[in-house]
Amino acid sequence: MSEGENGDIVYSVRRSEDGAFGSLRDVWSKRWVRWAAYLLAAAPVAILLIWVIFARDLPSADTLVDYEPDLPTMVRGVDGEIINTYARERRVQLQYKDYPVPLIRAFLSAEDKNFFSHNGLDYPGLASAVFDYVTKIGSGQRARGGSTITQQVAKNLLLGDEYSITRKVREAILAYRIEDVLTKQEILELYLNEIYLGRNAYGVQAAARAYFGKDVADLKLHEAAYLAILPKAPSNYRPEVHMERALERRNWALGAMQSNGWITQAQMAAAQAEPLGTIARTGDGFDKIGGYFVEEVRRQLVEQFGEKAEDGRNSVYAGGLWVRTSLNPEMQRATTEALRDALLRYDRGSGWAGPINTIEIDDQWASRLASTYIDIDYENWRVAVVIEKSGSAAEIGFANGTKGVLPRSTATMPRKRVGGTAFDSMKPGDIIAVSPIAGDNYALRNVPEISGGMVVQNPRSGRVYAMQGGFDSQISPFNRATQADRQPGSTIKPFVYATALDNGMTPATQIVDGTFCVYQSASLGNKCFRNFGGSAGAGAQTMRWGLEQSRNLMTVRAANDAGMTNVVKTIKAVGIGDYKPYLSIALGAGDTTVMKITNAYSMLVNHGRELKPTMIDYVQDRRGKVIFRSDPRTCEGCNMAKWDGRPMPRFTPRGRQIVDPITSYQVVHMLEGVITRGTATNLADLDRPMFGKTGTSSGPTNVWFVGGTPDMVAGIYLGFDQPRSMGGYAQGGRLAAPVFKQFAKQVLPSMPITEFRAPAGTRMVRIDRRSGRRVYGAWPGDEAKAGVIWEAFKPETEPRRTIRQEEMAAAKAVQKRTGPAAQARSDSEFLQQQGGIY
Repeated sequence: MSEGENGDIVYSVRRSEDGAFGSLRDVWSKRWVRWAAYLLAAAPVAILLIWVIFARDLPSADTLVDYEPDLPTMVRGVDGEIINTYARERRVQLQYKDYPVPLIRAFLSAEDKNFFSHNGLDYPGLASAVFDYVTKIGSGQRARGGSTITQQVAKNLLLGDEYSITRKVREAILAYRIEDVLTKQEILELYLNEIYLGRNAYGVQAAARAYFGKDVADLKLHEAAYLAILPKAPSNYRPEVHMERALERRNWALGAMQSNGWITQAQMAAAQAEPLGTIARTGDGFDKIGGYFVEEVRRQLVEQFGEKAEDGRNSVYAGGLWVRTSLNPEMQRATTEALRDALLRYDRGSGWAGPINTIEIDDQWASRLASTYIDIDYENWRVAVVIEKSGSAAEIGFANGTKGVLPRSTATMPRKRVGGTAFDSMKPGDIIAVSPIAGDNYALRNVPEISGGMVVQNPRSGRVYAMQGGFDSQISPFNRATQADRQPGSTIKPFVYATALDNGMTPATQIVDGTFCVYQSASLGNKCFRNFGGSAGAGAQTMRWGLEQSRNLMTVRAANDAGMTNVVKTIKAVGIGDYKPYLSIALGAGDTTVMKITNAYSMLVNHGRELKPTMIDYVQDRRGKVIFRSDPRTCEGCNMAKWDGRPMPRFTPRGRQIVDPITSYQVVHMLEGVITRGTATNLADLDRPMFGKTGTSSGPTNVWFVGGTPDMVAGIYLGFDQPRSMGGYAQGGRLAAPVFKQFAKQVLPSMPITEFRAPAGTRMVRIDRRSGRRVYGAWPGDEAKAGVIWEAFKPETEPRRTIRQEEMAAAKAVQKRTGPAAQARSDSEFLQQQGGIY
């Protein structure tokens, strides 16, 4: 019933409906019910839209269960000590239990005090962050974050750092999922291991080392509080720039810890009174040695395991590998020092070679210099750039932004091949080497223009103990030990004679040291070879004498008689190079590297058995599992609990037999004579069994020495990167052999004195050193040029027995003087020393 327009009463008739439907209609007629229903119906649609817009392609939180952060590869030497690391980010992974409680509470106070009570989101903090965002819309300012630690884990590990509402919503959704998958301790462990804290430090342990030089377990309360303020913006609290700001914020964090009841008022006050206590930027806390060595190791690892995380879980810069190398720190230091000293000796007095490099000079000169990565690790030398130059001095700068002065008087050395003084020729932008003299004053230093390479190897296993590929790897990364192809000169001759020994000759064979010419063609005519220095031939001499004295004519004649095809086969078999069968190859005309020829000499010591030079002993993954071994052999029975009475188990020999064992020993035995009376007698006073060979290539452009002891073989060459004459006085015995001597004096005292062992079947026979004839009635003496020596022969190749009146007379004289018993004892003593006649 209702009232009409004229005041009449109007009646409406409606059929009454009983039951549930009527009740529902009555309820639906209420506005709030209808709105609730609409919202309820819209919820699935909204959820679907949210999923489509924000959550559809979210990464799975389950991936964090097995998450492995990028970790650097640690490189160790043969003694187990760290010598280098391959890292783009400084990071150390710890477990939750490794983090001390005060440090955890410091981070919670600064970042998320309700971490252990919320389910991924802190709603009051989120509301505050939203309000801050709204008030800053259009201002260009970045809103204050309101993320929990769980949200930061989601952002850092799974989402990225995009600044948008979409990312924040996705971050919140993912935070809920992470809380369902991981425990609070696991989430906090991920956070503390991953968070960036400045100074290229990722994770709290790395930051503790970077800022305080300590492990997390050793941090004091005020130090932990400082690290806790860094996650938001490490650059805002750099101690070298913003000390006061850093102290103020650190003290705020300590106050927050006190407000949360985690430290007392007294503890807070004591910690706030402490200075910041950070240290200057430092290295990695270990001595980096062997720059060329570790770079070669890095190259091999990258080739095998990949470089980045995308290349595999065991990649060099993300896999956290532990690499045990064969680098011997003592030998590496001695190698580096010996080669550097030789380069400096040769270069001394020759003038300034010019700048190391050049850069543009502007207000960014320090960063430009730093970005070249040029450095030097020699005594107190430093790398600097010329900023400005006047008539009396030059202003120089260093990569850390500091400056110094280079007075004219300290740069007066002549400019090589240009004239004038070094000071006159240098200009702003030149990168130079200097050393401090007094205060801020520096003196110019010259990086040698000549260079070279050196390798030290174990001749039994092939393991490389040391490698130096130039003056400094941070100045020139080109590794002349492995990458520089050079003519080896006379160091190739032992392999020529090894071929001759395999083709019917013996160390006592007479070879004519005289003119040797070969007809090449109608147009080229004869090619006549000559000895070094053009000396005349000495007539017929023994092979031993020819190798000891490095006679070119004898070598070429032996190569011709043995066949150059056979010679180059031998040279190829030992890995020196693959050459055409030209006679000039017998004198070292083909190119090779220090590494290759050193390894070939090691094979001679190893009785002709194949060796592969190795620098990596084994590689472990981040969990300690061995994933690579250079020596895959197993030793059956080596770990038995109790000896079974059988012979001692031994490894099977490695490698193929490349050269006949006795041939190899014969060559080594002759090369011992190079040290005692040949071209390397300046090494004789090292007073131990040693073999070696000098070499000088035409020009002379390169000088060589390769040799060593039964336990260590080294190869050295010196020469210019762009080959040119080193001067007429340059010879392997004068320049290269002294490098080995300086090295050997440092390392040999700690090594046992051992003899070169002859292989089974070798016949040791007394011969006349000059004629090669078999001797009876006389014994080898101790003097270097004794007339009678022991020589090594293969069975049935030793000189035939001869009977001559003078020999019989000599034998009777000796017997009369010493008696038959003494002579028998001499025979017995020699046989015992040599292990018997084989």
